[in-house]
Amino acid sequence: MFRGQQDLTPAAQIAFSARFGELLPPQLQRFALPGFPAIGVVSNAKDERGEAIGIANSGRNWHTDVQFDRTPPDATFLVSRELPGDGGDTLYASMTMAYAALDTGLRNRIDGLRVIHSRVRSWPILFPDRPPLPQSEIDRYPDVSHPLVRTHPVTGRQALYMGGNMAMGIEGMDDGEALALIRALRDFATGEAFTHAHRWRHGDAVLWDNRSMMHRATPYDDARYRRVMHRTSFGPAAPVHKGAPPTP
Repeated sequence: MFRGQQDLTPAAQIAFSARFGELLPPQLQRFALPGFPAIGVVSNAKDERGEAIGIANSGRNWHTDVQFDRTPPDATFLVSRELPGDGGDTLYASMTMAYAALDTGLRNRIDGLRVIHSRVRSWPILFPDRPPLPQSEIDRYPDVSHPLVRTHPVTGRQALYMGGNMAMGIEGMDDGEALALIRALRDFATGEAFTHAHRWRHGDAVLWDNRSMMHRATPYDDARYRRVMHRTSFGPAAPVHKGAPPTP
């Protein structure tokens, strides 16, 4: 977390982000910052024509960024531009700490499982007030599966990787059993022992490892306040699971 970044320009945000890996364009290009197609705008604000300048009410459920893609980003960099007077915090959960705290039997049970993530099937559940996904989005994001336990390519540490808002099942498992397991792991991982609430200040910029964290935004009075955030994501890679020997 970097404080006092009020003078960080969009060009400087892009240059900083690009030092860590290939930049990923926002999924919805209509909400890219004008003139900077690599920066996604997260905001409830509207322009002078009354049109939204960014994605509003995004990320209110626990998730990892772009978990529905075959190669989600390694990391995300979020810069505050305008903040509400109250609320609009970001909660983070350490999936590495949560995995390490699981009991031996559960770690052995989930080793090697793969979670099915679906942008298409989860869309009407998560965003009932939004229009249906266009066919171009449906074609772009077919269902994918990722390892439930993800091995960090740098540290070698294991982390839970089931996301939270687009996980629709587990390969080879009954849907009821699969969703119950996903919910139990999510509830455990987002407990107080593994979470941190970042209360934004003007000029804050936060960089996080998408391979070992979940996060979500908290509500605020969006009829009273504006919230404008600029997001860059980078380093796309397919999640991998190298496994660990079963614990006796």
